[in-house]
Amino acid sequence: MVPKRRKVILITDGDPIAQRAVELVAQQVGGRCISLSAGNPTPLTGSQMVELIKMADHDPVLVMFDDNGDCGRGSGEQALEYVVHHPEIQVLGAIAVASNTKWVGGARVPYSVDNRGRVVAEAVDKEGYADKELDGRIYGDTVDVLNRCRIPNIIGIGDIGKMEGKDNERYGCPITLTAVKWILERSGWHGTSAGEPEESHHGKRGREQVPSQ
Repeated sequence: MVPKRRKVILITDGDPIAQRAVELVAQQVGGRCISLSAGNPTPLTGSQMVELIKMADHDPVLVMFDDNGDCGRGSGEQALEYVVHHPEIQVLGAIAVASNTKWVGGARVPYSVDNRGRVVAEAVDKEGYADKELDGRIYGDTVDVLNRCRIPNIIGIGDIGKMEGKDNERYGCPITLTAVKWILERSGWHGTSAGEPEESHHGKRGREQVPSQ
């Protein structure tokens, strides 16, 4: 029997503030967040991430990747590439997160969510301001990999959970929520699908167990 492909949204940020924001947004859309994917840099291998994704009790599954400013192909980008190309994973889309990183080529995005929660046909900076001078590219330490992978529905965003307080968790992280909902709508998402029900605790906040490599 062909295994069910798990529906995943990739997020190129994994610091503690981003983690809390992604966890909250996952709850709001009825999905699951792989909390153990958070970290600076990404603490898990791609193989470990796939195992945790498969254990989440239903889709969509939100997963974080972060290179912590490392130049080149860091652990976050390596893990992201592994997840994208795994046969049991279907990527619904990706959120490209802007930072102050200067040495990257940047990821081209057709749309972004600005710090007012509007979907705009431009790239945004770390604070979520649309800027035509960015030439449609999000600059961040874990975004260049998106150019090498065939990922649908890529949308840019400022620094998750921050953006001058406008994406704060006390407001429900509305900017990150808009980005996730945009991906779900564009991907044709129509609700939850079963994953591995016998491991229903996996994928919830603080409950995952790291699979062995």
